[in-house]
Amino acid sequence: MARLTAAVMISGRGSNLQALIDACAAPEFPARIGLVLSNVAGVYGLERAAAAGIPTLVLEHKAFGARELFEEALHETLLNAGIELVCLAGFMRLLTDGFVQRWRDRLINIHPSLLPSFRGLHVHERVIAAGARFSGCTVHFVRPAMDDGPIIVQAAVPVHADDNAETLAARVLAEEHQIYPLALRLIAEGRTRIENERVIIAGAEAPESALINPALPPDGRC
Repeated sequence: MARLTAAVMISGRGSNLQALIDACAAPEFPARIGLVLSNVAGVYGLERAAAAGIPTLVLEHKAFGARELFEEALHETLLNAGIELVCLAGFMRLLTDGFVQRWRDRLINIHPSLLPSFRGLHVHERVIAAGARFSGCTVHFVRPAMDDGPIIVQAAVPVHADDNAETLAARVLAEEHQIYPLALRLIAEGRTRIENERVIIAGAEAPESALINPALPPDGRC
């Protein structure tokens, strides 16, 4: 079976890119990365891609003036590279409705919260300030609204009483590195479909056990 060809779009160090690179390195993985594209020159994620032998390209948005001109160049670049799916991985540039609609259901993103809660920036600080007992991360299909779209995979992590933004971010990031390759695999295997803006995954099962925070005493009594 032919492997799905994905592009990864970045703006920084590319830790989620590395997780995708590592997954795609397995011969049996159903997707390959055909291009890593950054809107910022010199970021470490480009070095990660080059080390893996993946083609890279920098399209600096500031060089285009108008947002539409940048996105037209972006669209043409992806088409010319034979890209079938675009993975946003720390791409710090809002995309217009027009671009999102052109790539509808072929554009995914990862966000460090359990969407639809805590959209936007400064997520971990806001989670702690709200007193939430759990946080996590989400891979979703992209829609025009920020951090919106049908959810593919989520992972939940407990918020510890002594957490700060950095410690919580590290716990969430470790799960991001697990669920982004999983989401790519599910799509590449043809196991996802969208019905009424909800992702249905063929053959998927939810875990049976619940998570409780704070934990129950060892005897299970409240």
